Amino acid sequence: MNLERVDLNLLTYLDVLLREKNVTRAAEQLGVTQPAMSNILRRLRTLFNDPLLIRSSEGMTPTERALELQPSIREVLSDLSQILEPRTEFRPLSSNRVFRIMASDYAEATLIPALVKAMRSEAPNVVLDFLTPSDVSYRDMEQGKVDMAINRFNEIPQSFHQVLVWQDSFSCLLHRDSDMIDHFNLKSYLEAQHIWVSKTGMGVGFGVNPEKSGGLGWIDQALARIGKKRKISIFTRHYQMPALLAANADLIATLPTRVARLQAQNLRLVIKEPPFYIPEFELKMAWCPLLHHHPAHRWLRQLILFVARQLIEEERRQEDKAIIHSHMSARYED
Repeated sequence: MNLERVDLNLLTYLDVLLREKNVTRAAEQLGVTQPAMSNILRRLRTLFNDPLLIRSSEGMTPTERALELQPSIREVLSDLSQILEPRTEFRPLSSNRVFRIMASDYAEATLIPALVKAMRSEAPNVVLDFLTPSDVSYRDMEQGKVDMAINRFNEIPQSFHQVLVWQDSFSCLLHRDSDMIDHFNLKSYLEAQHIWVSKTGMGVGFGVNPEKSGGLGWIDQALARIGKKRKISIFTRHYQMPALLAANADLIATLPTRVARLQAQNLRLVIKEPPFYIPEFELKMAWCPLLHHHPAHRWLRQLILFVARQLIEEERRQEDKAIIHSHMSARYED
């Protein structure tokens, strides 16, 4: 193929067509007429010698060749954007940029407070707009409308960049006066009533079905692996709820450990290790290729990872202090 004869704008058109899977919507996105978009699709089919999009009962379905092309096209367009974009240094102290970040309730409870504190020092005029998973779709991120997502991802578009923020385990939160405090084991755990709290993924969420424990998340999947099932009486999507609900002595909330530690600042609540194995999960930061090379975006990603490392180091210092205090107390009692 003679590259001199290829219109590189066609790659942009193909990117939008594959994202929208609809000629009319793609035309609206690109500001061209529907007949012009249809003509562009014909040119693309000729260029790649493939139908690319085929009409089906669900609209336009990408061919296998189109799905293979999509991540490569996103990468090429990102590289072109980097080449053509003026190289300007990002100055956080003087910037008034708005960063839009999709953050799960877990991330908002554990990471975001420290990020905001660092941001007020590093970039006092920058505006942070935090969105929930229900506010955002992957399409919004692909179009650069949202800078990044910080969440636990079950799946993510292949073209997206992602990096691990940290890993976390699970802990149980109980009322201090609970009958289970002195005999907290698998039997008492299964006999108790539980609070379910979770919201992962993107888009609008719907009610859960208590009978389908396999679809309720990590905790219930871990129980299913040992042939057990817990009794869930409360379903919530907010990590601030368990502290209020666990004030009832007959309830247990099984939460990410970092959230449980925050909630356990309430002196009525006690943390216990789960009486069965629950695998750790990963909190990740993800963003689309279009923003990957942007100086301001790079700065924000680096700041988030720096803040996360500081929080992890502080946790380790606190754990070391607790161990030393425990040893000293034991020696004093001896």
